[in-house]
Amino acid sequence: MNFNELIALRPDLAFIAHWVPRQANVLDLGCGDGVMLDYLQTDKQCVGYGVEIDDHQIPNCIARGVQVIQQDMEGGLAMFADDAFDTVLCLSALQMMKNVEGVLRDITRVGREAIVSFPNFAYWPHRVALLRGRMPVSKSLPYEWYDTPNLRCATIRDFEELANDVGLEVLECVALEEGRPVSFLPNWRGSLAVFRLKKRAPDMSATR
Repeated sequence: MNFNELIALRPDLAFIAHWVPRQANVLDLGCGDGVMLDYLQTDKQCVGYGVEIDDHQIPNCIARGVQVIQQDMEGGLAMFADDAFDTVLCLSALQMMKNVEGVLRDITRVGREAIVSFPNFAYWPHRVALLRGRMPVSKSLPYEWYDTPNLRCATIRDFEELANDVGLEVLECVALEEGRPVSFLPNWRGSLAVFRLKKRAPDMSATR
């Protein structure tokens, strides 16, 4: 898969892909049909694994040539050593986790850097829906309240606070709308929040 094919299929993934270095060792958590790893392997010569729990998506990953492990990532990543990967991806999957904090800590244990994306609940159509007394339904939150797999609702500011609490440094934060960055009022106008993270360096002054 080349970049033009990726941007036509998933413009959000096309934007995120530029944060992944060439020839990186990548772990894609909740990899879905494997399209992101397909692109990274083909166009950027990356290597790595996908982790996916959905029975229906495993054949799609295999057909794309993606090495996939069928596992619930919330069960832990104990099979992977510390800093085993250059980049760990968790794209539009973290909001489906019960233990978001634990998953985040595990992600940054096994990866030198992490890229996390999730639907921004503060997106303006979501706010309008709530003002009308209805749960939001949008392209980034396409489910009704009674059948949604999303267990958590977060805004950009919420996630920044959680990242700080679990000892992560935010390297970059971008709000996307239709795969394009939003610079003006991002927490209002961006439907998808994307963070690039790493473990915060220890404060050496505290040990003196």
